[in-house]
Amino acid sequence: MNVQLNLWRRQLREGLLAMDIALSECQQQQLLDYLALLLKWNKAFNLTAIRDANEMVSRQLLDSLSILPLLRGTRVLDVGTGPGLPGIPLAVARPDCQFTLLDSNGKKTRFVQQSVVTLGLDNVQVVRDRVEGYRPAAGFDTITSRAFAALSKMLQLTRHLLDEQGRLLAMKGTVPGEEIAELAAAGYRVEVVPLRVPESDGQRHALLVEPVPSR
Repeated sequence: MNVQLNLWRRQLREGLLAMDIALSECQQQQLLDYLALLLKWNKAFNLTAIRDANEMVSRQLLDSLSILPLLRGTRVLDVGTGPGLPGIPLAVARPDCQFTLLDSNGKKTRFVQQSVVTLGLDNVQVVRDRVEGYRPAAGFDTITSRAFAALSKMLQLTRHLLDEQGRLLAMKGTVPGEEIAELAAAGYRVEVVPLRVPESDGQRHALLVEPVPSR
């Protein structure tokens, strides 16, 4: 495990440098501790399809952190968080923000809660619920998702959770042209932002969705 940890540490340090993201040694250690916990739990509970430990820094940590500059406001909801992605890495990087990590799968929310305790993240709330049934006291500035659903479906499910000035931040691979056109026809503005993830093959994009202001 020490050899694996040293490789992860180097991959993370070099990846953050390439992405121009500055994290303290403590924050980097938190991310590595999270990855070690994910690797351990994944053997028993099948939390993620990524099995190659050598790919986990890029495909789990750096991929999640690629949307860091796109977060709006201080209240962030991660819908369908699964094992805590992108929510946990973002919460480590932004201790000034409050994160709610939402998933209906009890096995996964138990892991996320254990991660929050292990890492000492006091800016994270874990909620086990279906997105359509979740009714918090206040809306969110940013709602993130990682391959959760088609854009129109995601917007339909999360509209009641967005603050008036909030926006949806969906992580996708290739640009879903038909999904974007459907939302544009319904009166939404969709901004496509290419994401750069070191050591990762394939395209990655963030889609920023918000209503077109009425004139």
